[in-house]
Amino acid sequence: MEGLEVTVLIGLTILVGTMLAPRVRLALPLVLVILGLLLGFVPQLREIQLPPETVLLLFLPVMLFWESLTTSLRSIRRDFRYILPMSTLLVVASAFAVAGIGLLFGMPWETALILGAAVAPPDATAVAALGRLLPTRMFMKLKAESLTNDGTALVLYAIAISLALGGNVTPLSVTMSVLTSYIGGIAAGVVVAALGYLLLRRTSSTIVINVTLLLIPFSAFLLAEIVHASGVLAVVVAGLIVAYVSPRVTTASSRRQVAAAWPFGVFLLNGALFVLIGLEVQFVAHEISAAAIGRLVLITLAVWMTLLVVRYLFQVMNAPFQRRNPARPSRGARARSMAVSTVAGMRGAVSLAIALSVPAASATEGEIAGRDEIVFVTAGVILLSLLVQGPLLPAIVRWARFPVDHAEDEEYELAERTISGAALAALDDLAVEHGVGQEIRDKVRAEGYQMLEFSNARALAREQAIVDAEAQALDVMLDEPDPLGRGSISEAGDAGADAAPTTVRMPDATRLVDDEDGTEGEVRTLQMLATSVDVDVMQRSPLLRHEEHTRLKLALLDRKREVLLGLRRDGTVDDLVVRRISARLDLEQVRLQGIEDYD
Repeated sequence: MEGLEVTVLIGLTILVGTMLAPRVRLALPLVLVILGLLLGFVPQLREIQLPPETVLLLFLPVMLFWESLTTSLRSIRRDFRYILPMSTLLVVASAFAVAGIGLLFGMPWETALILGAAVAPPDATAVAALGRLLPTRMFMKLKAESLTNDGTALVLYAIAISLALGGNVTPLSVTMSVLTSYIGGIAAGVVVAALGYLLLRRTSSTIVINVTLLLIPFSAFLLAEIVHASGVLAVVVAGLIVAYVSPRVTTASSRRQVAAAWPFGVFLLNGALFVLIGLEVQFVAHEISAAAIGRLVLITLAVWMTLLVVRYLFQVMNAPFQRRNPARPSRGARARSMAVSTVAGMRGAVSLAIALSVPAASATEGEIAGRDEIVFVTAGVILLSLLVQGPLLPAIVRWARFPVDHAEDEEYELAERTISGAALAALDDLAVEHGVGQEIRDKVRAEGYQMLEFSNARALAREQAIVDAEAQALDVMLDEPDPLGRGSISEAGDAGADAAPTTVRMPDATRLVDDEDGTEGEVRTLQMLATSVDVDVMQRSPLLRHEEHTRLKLALLDRKREVLLGLRRDGTVDDLVVRRISARLDLEQVRLQGIEDYD
């Protein structure tokens, strides 16, 4: 099929899957894989191939870079003892365990090791797509692990290919390959991120900033490939560095554009990959002879179960080396957590790309035995992990009974109150610095106190909701109502129905009266403001007051960002909380400054 036809077909499949997934109550990746399998029954569509270089050189840098930008650095530092062995030693252990299974079923040693390298690493895109049900800390640990384990798998793959082609592999050469891959990948990521930082510091153009951000992952991958290092690790390191420095070297307009464009682009790439995985499974299944299908299905099941068992056992053996937590959970809770982590470790497009990269023939050394078997088993393992582990994950999470984690909400509320208080404290100094009059100063101060009161009220409401939920759960347990329980918000509203109407001041200064004709009151207020002719022409110009208001608000936003980044630097709030609050501040700044003209 022509490229345009394939593009339209995949786009329509993603559209249908997006509309169908909520109706059938399945995760979108699972629906897309199933649709890809169904499309594969059409012989012409089965010919649509997934070029491995497209995944490794085009799809992967973009997706890994975005996942790195949205990863918590504090979580990586806190759980580094967990992430490092899981992304290195576990990959090696899984690869050799799978190689042992391959030997039991009669595969050559080199072919079995290539298979092990292909299926060993959980995939970052699959984890990001299906792991949102997990607790935040577990999700971040699994995400950080899957971002870096591809580098280990690719090193193993290169060693296995060298063995299969008759290369001379020694312990020294393996050590040098590992060091070059990791150290070179980290260095390449740091160099490209540093160059990007220097360029971003010297521009405020939204287009220039976002083109630079788009080039960073590809440049990091390219530089790593030139020095024969891990391109995956280079992209991840560059992304983590850019995520940390971007609030200081990018603009609010550019960040809003990134927040809108990158998730959509990554969504399309992910969707295309899952559809192509389904098509590739059909293609491989039709390429294998019917006599060999049964044996390969058994190998696929054995490899898939081996990966699950090895991952669980490795976590059990790794547990004594983790940082001691004063509030250490019980042994049963740790076992349930390990079971959830085991099920959440799903394989994806990277594994298939590694399998498809196996050369079918070499002009000098000859053909690598068992390439079709490697591709078939790898595709089968991916299919099982998506279609079995994916639907099973929500049930396993419910079974694990994780306690509700309010840490992110508490940090968000703390940060909001802290930056609002700091802005109010600095308001007078900033007003003097920017030449703002007393009228605008008082108006902005009132808005600031309103925002602070809203933050405090939201925090109290959340805490009260937690208390009410616990009381309700206790009532259900005791099968008795709580005579001292507080009424709901609606009951409180009914009790105060006879009270005097209250006025709620909205962010746009519109007044709403909570009586029966409150809406009409709002309309009358707006009409009065719009039609009033009682204007004092001796007052300062509305344009001048608007300019002063804008200057002061922008100065306060800068002060809030400075305090927010200080909280992140001290480790008080998480990077994800900083991203949420920064997005709100950016929206407010864009409203004040207007949308930048890109022409």
